[in-house]
Amino acid sequence: MTRELRSARYGAVLTFVLAGLMVGTMTVRIPALTDKLGLSEAMVGTILLVWGLGALVTMQSMRRVMARLGSRTLLRAGGPLTALGLLGVALAPDLPLLMVAVALFGMAFGTVDVAMNAQGSAVEQAYGRPLMNGMHAGWCVGAISAGGLGSLAIAVGLPFTANVALVALVSLPVMVLLGRTYLQERPAAETARKGRKRMPPIVYLLGTIMFFAFMVEGTVADWNGLYMRDELGAPEAVAALGYPVFEVGMLIARLTGDRLRVRFGVRGMLTVSGVATAGFFAVVLLAPAALVAVSAMFFVGLGVATISPLTLSLAGTATDAPGPAIAQAGAMGYAGLLLGPVVIGFLSDATSLRTALGIGVVLGVLIALAGRLLPRREPAELTSLPAREAVEAAA
Repeated sequence: MTRELRSARYGAVLTFVLAGLMVGTMTVRIPALTDKLGLSEAMVGTILLVWGLGALVTMQSMRRVMARLGSRTLLRAGGPLTALGLLGVALAPDLPLLMVAVALFGMAFGTVDVAMNAQGSAVEQAYGRPLMNGMHAGWCVGAISAGGLGSLAIAVGLPFTANVALVALVSLPVMVLLGRTYLQERPAAETARKGRKRMPPIVYLLGTIMFFAFMVEGTVADWNGLYMRDELGAPEAVAALGYPVFEVGMLIARLTGDRLRVRFGVRGMLTVSGVATAGFFAVVLLAPAALVAVSAMFFVGLGVATISPLTLSLAGTATDAPGPAIAQAGAMGYAGLLLGPVVIGFLSDATSLRTALGIGVVLGVLIALAGRLLPRREPAELTSLPAREAVEAAA
């Protein structure tokens, strides 16, 4: 069982890596997509709305589906479908077909996102110590790789279609192979009964905090490139670096986040994270040049990085059925990922992109305030056993 548990942990991390790679590849090439199809900022917002609605539709249904099927089954189906959805986005020749492909990509990704976090929570609890930040570090690795590959593709003249299609075709067989590594959760009938119960209030509070955090992450991912290019005059290759630099900051924070959680607790970490997010987002908006804004994006990443893994980890310990609780909090969080970029798109048309992005500062303040409402004590599921004893107990 020790080998199986280790394999499940690595499989979960690699799933986060591939998810970050696929979503990141689409986001860093949005400027190229606007050029390919001649899209306005408002139309980009609409496309992102369709993608987000697709993800949110599946996330809203995941509470009961997760309770019945478990994360392993959903990942085995959703992973390959996500890669196929991305391939459809790459090959779409016009706006109507792009809308269909983006919706399907979003629906498949919504399934994977909830399921991979539930799988991470199951592995985390089997180990008996915090691991979720490390799982989400895998997402950062994938997103950073997407940014680097995107910049390289731009430098060598590789168009949007070829860049995105190559990533999809590489991801597809890997997602299929990872299906063998996932951990089986508790019996479906037992979990299904618990999944139908109303969640405790803390799950909804955690979902609200995730809503704020994902609004920030979605805003950076979807609008950073256009902000750098159109407001600060950066070349496209430089503009594409803002998102991977942001993800580097997130990666560093997440690699250390589990140890910091043990020392400072979730409540303290979320307060500091919210303040840092607000402060450094303000620096981005006040930056006189693109290179200053790109550098500040690193610190925005440091600030916001640990918020979603911390809230998802707590949601997984809030009830005896981690999958449905994570699905509930995740659906609330991804409403922020859905609304954030859309709000920015329409506000930027009404005012300016720089003014619209000021919402990131407000969100950071709200995260800090909401974090103070969480309990001080850490959940016993992640602190009662040393790692080695937890692994032996799982066997």
